[in-house]
Amino acid sequence: MVAVDLNADVGEGAGNDKDLMPFLSSCNIACGGHAGDIKSIEETIIAAKKFDVKIGAHPSFPDRDNFGRLLMPIAPKYLRASLIEQIEHIETVACRLEVPVHHIKPHGALYNEVVKNKDLAALMLEVISSFKAPYKLYAPYKSVIAQMALEQEISVVYEAFADRNYNDDLSLVARTLNNAIIYNKYEILEHVKQIALKQKVKTIQQNATEIKAETYCIHGDHPSAIEIASFLFTHLPNCGIKLK
Repeated sequence: MVAVDLNADVGEGAGNDKDLMPFLSSCNIACGGHAGDIKSIEETIIAAKKFDVKIGAHPSFPDRDNFGRLLMPIAPKYLRASLIEQIEHIETVACRLEVPVHHIKPHGALYNEVVKNKDLAALMLEVISSFKAPYKLYAPYKSVIAQMALEQEISVVYEAFADRNYNDDLSLVARTLNNAIIYNKYEILEHVKQIALKQKVKTIQQNATEIKAETYCIHGDHPSAIEIASFLFTHLPNCGIKLK
């Protein structure tokens, strides 16, 4: 069987983190940039620990007003300082709760930019390398940041999105468009199956584009996040895909 990781973006105030954890292999915890604070980080890590879910930092542009989903004009030195502070929040709480931090995954507009912007990708990798722990990076296949990370011997876990549609260039369909998000759980299952078993994704241009992924993300703020996570957890093993 093909083994995959199922992750979710959590600690963002959706109120469903504890209910999601039984179905996840890993999670990405908001750490103060777009959402979250020390209290929510602690609550989320405790919930993850209960179900043996790997935890990661989910840093973003420091822009709570726009939930980190808009490109933010910010000087590199200030962005660098903010990202380090956000990850340190996760480290501090995780250390106190005796839970190892497994990975780092940028959020929102920052995630979308480091996919293609070499300068921002270099800044993000500089931040990751500044920590003593050898954190893994969750990033898309063929992205600029993934290629640069591998060159710097930073471990990369290729990520795909279970609940989002793709363009031919493997960019995510913009959230401003009606077909950006997949809502039907059966369509989501088929979407994940195609990527995991055939290494192809059907784009909105109706093409089958090559893609690779080891971890699949469900957005915690998806209106059906728990139902989708439960459905994938139950049905993926019947499709020759086991969760690791």
